[in-house]
Amino acid sequence: MPLNFPTFRPSSNPQLAPAETPVIQAPEMPLVVGLDIGTTKICAVVGMRNANGKVDILGMGKAVSHGVNRGTVANIELTVKSITEAVNEASTASGVDIGTVNVGIAGQHIRSHQQRNMLTRHDRQTEISREDVDRLRTEIFRVPQQAGYEIINVLAQDYIVDGEKDITNPVGMSGITLEGMFHVITGSVGAIMNIKRCVERANLEIEGLTLEPLASAQAVLGEDEKEAGVVLVDIGGGTTDVAIFHQNIIRHTAVIPLGGNVITHDIQEGCSVLFDQAEALKVRFGSAVAHSNMANEVVSIPGLRGREPREVSVHTLASIITARVKEIIKHVQFEIRNSGLEKRLSAGIVLTGGGAQLRNIKHIFSVLTGLEARIGDSREHLGNVSEEFKSPVYATVAGLVLTSLAEMDYRDKARIKTAEEEELSIDQQSKNPPGTIVAEGLLGRLLRGLGGMLADPDLNQHNRH
Repeated sequence: MPLNFPTFRPSSNPQLAPAETPVIQAPEMPLVVGLDIGTTKICAVVGMRNANGKVDILGMGKAVSHGVNRGTVANIELTVKSITEAVNEASTASGVDIGTVNVGIAGQHIRSHQQRNMLTRHDRQTEISREDVDRLRTEIFRVPQQAGYEIINVLAQDYIVDGEKDITNPVGMSGITLEGMFHVITGSVGAIMNIKRCVERANLEIEGLTLEPLASAQAVLGEDEKEAGVVLVDIGGGTTDVAIFHQNIIRHTAVIPLGGNVITHDIQEGCSVLFDQAEALKVRFGSAVAHSNMANEVVSIPGLRGREPREVSVHTLASIITARVKEIIKHVQFEIRNSGLEKRLSAGIVLTGGGAQLRNIKHIFSVLTGLEARIGDSREHLGNVSEEFKSPVYATVAGLVLTSLAEMDYRDKARIKTAEEEELSIDQQSKNPPGTIVAEGLLGRLLRGLGGMLADPDLNQHNRH
């Protein structure tokens, strides 16, 4: 369903709009704001499309996430505080008053399934309209779900018109029966309400909720990859999100409750260090593959309160990381098999998220899955942005901005098309007064012709003779 994205007004607060920040005239500059509420960080980004079709990032704000666990809000107050901090920073950087945001949603409560729907039309002569297709999709939202769950989004996969299969867009076709297969994404009502409550308490309005793996896919996948068949694996702090595409259609989504933080906890336990030290070890010296040449390499960790420094073997560190990465890969393989597309993934795997920065992770994914892997980022869609923002770490929030702009484009095109159809209808009515036959079927022409023959006086006189 298309979403309405209002423009934003320039900031009237001098603290939020420094003198050196150019004032943005909102009526001419439609902006969108993406808000990624993650397990390790909360990030807000203000973006707009430039004249070249790329996306310029006008401001970004981020804050450490203290109230979110594996993508689910665990502490309302701490989450609100982090959201406010991130949004204020983005507002200051962009010089824009932020009132509405487009929020990413993830977490282990997310589920998905396929569902078919059908409607019967009453007239074959009229074309299948956009309203028919929208009604087919909207009816899915009325289907009862598992207790405690509600539908987040319904994504069309393909259609069948009068038994003809594999139709991607039935609008304009003729037919009586219209069927559609839809990918239905559901989430816990409680988890969704907690996210909404946090955003509202931060004095923000939610413009829309987007499943985070779909947002990441918008940022890092190419249309050719989606057509050929590809698996997106977004390794975040709390979860690993999976989205599988084939023939440019979303076929499967899943959220695996394992991410980068689990690896950090493993290092913390295995090396007897603090969590922050474990995170630093993972980022600076970690590897998803343990090599024998690491055996003689050690890293010295400062001791606590005057204690002697602790030495950590790089080989031991890599072995701990490898064990958990292999577990994540097994879950990804399960989701690939569950999708039924394991033989149709010509474009392989695209890794993104903070976990994609781990050394040798692309190699181990390729070896264990048998699929070619690459690291994905959003730079091909971005215009004027910093090098930091091009990192896979920000793929999700970049995707939220891109998704919002795509929805805005869809809305604008639909409005233009509706206006053109209304204008055409008015022109036809003016040219054809009421009672004028504009078009009729073959049966109508035969009946009209037969009626004329019966009304012909010469023919009737001939018949009397």
